[in-house]
Amino acid sequence: MRSREKLEAPEALVLTMVLVAVADGGISDREIGVMAGQVQTLPAFQHFRSEQLEQVTDAAISLLREEDGLNHAAHLIRGALTGRLRETAYALACEVVAAHGKAGQETIAMLDFVQTELHLDALIAAAIGRGVRARYTRIDVVH
Repeated sequence: MRSREKLEAPEALVLTMVLVAVADGGISDREIGVMAGQVQTLPAFQHFRSEQLEQVTDAAISLLREEDGLNHAAHLIRGALTGRLRETAYALACEVVAAHGKAGQETIAMLDFVQTELHLDALIAAAIGRGVRARYTRIDVVH
């Protein structure tokens, strides 16, 4: 991805999910599962093959390891996504975080970075985050 100056929108969505997944040090199987599920079911990925997920994920991780990789990733994401797809990217990032369970400081900081870099209004980001949190609320069973 480093040599590329442009991404397709689905690649940028995957890159956004990878950003938050690796924020705490690595991608868990659960996070990979969430990303695969999103790629297989969401309309934004209708022309993106599931097989591409591994390639794009690997390329994203390589990009983030490079000098100034995070800023380059943000530049690529912004260039590939329109306003509505930027909201979708943030929602997908929140889904990955919610699936992981507890979000550490690094992950929260990365979500804030994504929100800032995508130029999302704070109220919109809060609404997206709250909607995702509601979807992942667990039912406590009392015995």
